Amino acid sequence: MADISRAPFLCHLRGTPTAYIRHQRGTAVAHEGVGLVFWYRPRTAVISEVPVDDRELAVLFHARTADFQDVAVQATVTYRIADPVLAATRLDFGIDPELGTWREKPLDQLAGMINESAQQYASDLLARTSLTTALAEGVPVIRARVTDGLRADARLVQTGVSVVGVRVVAVRPSPDVEKALRTPTREQIQTEADRATYGRRALAVEQERRIAENELQSKIELAVREERLVTQEGANEQRRMTEQAAAARIAAAAEAERAETAARSQAERVRVEAAARAEAVRLVGQAEADAEAARVAAVTGLDTSAVVALAVRDLADHLPAIGALTITPDVVTEAVARFARAGTPR
Repeated sequence: MADISRAPFLCHLRGTPTAYIRHQRGTAVAHEGVGLVFWYRPRTAVISEVPVDDRELAVLFHARTADFQDVAVQATVTYRIADPVLAATRLDFGIDPELGTWREKPLDQLAGMINESAQQYASDLLARTSLTTALAEGVPVIRARVTDGLRADARLVQTGVSVVGVRVVAVRPSPDVEKALRTPTREQIQTEADRATYGRRALAVEQERRIAENELQSKIELAVREERLVTQEGANEQRRMTEQAAAARIAAAAEAERAETAARSQAERVRVEAAARAEAVRLVGQAEADAEAARVAAVTGLDTSAVVALAVRDLADHLPAIGALTITPDVVTEAVARFARAGTPR
């Protein structure tokens, strides 16, 4: 909007680069153009401000297709006022000379005009189009139809409005119809998903079956190998026992032969030792007999005192150690008598 400052009996207006200002005093035009700056008397001034920049208008309306289905069309119309002088004469763009605000709402009137015209052209097209065609191919067709219709619209042309472009954002049916239309595709997608799931499960089951068969085959092969191992171990054990028994028999025979040889050697050694001992005993006895005979021969012819002395010597050799000995005549007499009896040959 224009910037208006007030002074006593005068006002100063400073326009913008995108606003067309038209200042009239009575029937004469005092100032006219874009970006004006001037002083004026508010009591005698009639000022119009027409925006000449590009503006966008969101359009949303409902229409009915050839098969009596309601659809919502969402679009955006870009327009600008190409002839601000003509627009100022067709719509009230007058502003308050002291406040600088529009007295009416010209842009709302222009928006309603564009909205109704766009809805009319789109509705005429959709009335001859089926719902599926409108949803599948309706966006570019509606955009072209509305653009051409608005650019050639007599009311807009006579108002000085130029349509820059139209963008159709979406063409949508009612929620129930949209849900119904999505159902087959959703079901098809779900069917494909179920088929993929079942296929994956079937593949998993097949893989599990193969794994189970492989495990069973492995167990069978392992059992066969274990059987062969047990058989081989039994044969090896039998061969080992046979060899051990043969070795035991050989060892027993060798041991028996060694024992027999040892027994024979022991018997021979015992016999030899017995013969040696017998010979030794015989020789000892012969020697003792010879010694005794020699002793007897030596004693024979000796007097009594010598015999007693010899007897005492022999007795002393056979008696234990005596610390103190008391000899009485009776003891000596009896001892001598014993030795005499012992030395007398029979």
